[in-house]
Amino acid sequence: MQRCNNIYNHPVYIKRTKTIAEKEKDRIFCPHNLSHALDVARIGYIMILEQGLDIDKELFYSAALLHDAGRYSDKPHNESGADLAKLIMPECGFSESETECVSNAILGHRCNAQTDIFSKILYDADKQSRLCFCCNAQDECYWEQEKRNHTISI
Repeated sequence: MQRCNNIYNHPVYIKRTKTIAEKEKDRIFCPHNLSHALDVARIGYIMILEQGLDIDKELFYSAALLHDAGRYSDKPHNESGADLAKLIMPECGFSESETECVSNAILGHRCNAQTDIFSKILYDADKQSRLCFCCNAQDECYWEQEKRNHTISI
């Protein structure tokens, strides 16, 4: 998992996570912090194992770490996050094809229209990581009921 640690310690990633933390310090809804990213990574990797898929653990964890890093930029966060992946991952030891895989998954993680299994798992794990069924802010949440978790899963 050295390459994931390289992402976590990358100056651009550090700057992005600090910006997100500052912008969300008073947020009542689900945060976009390291805990969330690791929940997405772990849930997604459980799905990968349960389905017997040949997806590299470190590659999926890198996607989970980066999937919300584009928040609070001048573009939609999935687009900005995909750009960040393309910037950060090569500097952290990932190949061009690995970077493209993660970038595409991040680009598609906001809608349920993924064409490949890696992207679909990132989308599903992101949604399943949320504890909507016991959230104190659920009456004020803008998420559609269909996207919310109404029960414990994974």
